[in-house]
Amino acid sequence: MDGVPEPHTGWTFITNHARVLAAIADNRSARIRDIAAHCRLTERAVQKIIADLEQAGYLSHTREGRSNTYRIDPSKVLRHPAEAGLTVASLLSLLIQAEADRTTSAQPGSRPHASA
Repeated sequence: MDGVPEPHTGWTFITNHARVLAAIADNRSARIRDIAAHCRLTERAVQKIIADLEQAGYLSHTREGRSNTYRIDPSKVLRHPAEAGLTVASLLSLLIQAEADRTTSAQPGSRPHASA
């Protein structure tokens, strides 16, 4: 990726952990540098988040030459009590659909759609 986008300041609805997980779901062999640029984080922050996700069992990796291939456990339940029973798969399906909608609506000739 060319350059790192400007970081965002202030609070957001999606955590950095969810952003990194979604980026990995999109490309299981993504480099940390690419994940960091996509998520607007530092490489060090992405390394820490990946370590957190691996320690909690949400993510694992295998070394293939000089790169990693990640595996997400879609059946893991989200950590916060307010999301009791929701799985990583359900979270990722929402994030991936939102990303697909955003990409489609950014294309010329497409119309954004809203839902209540």
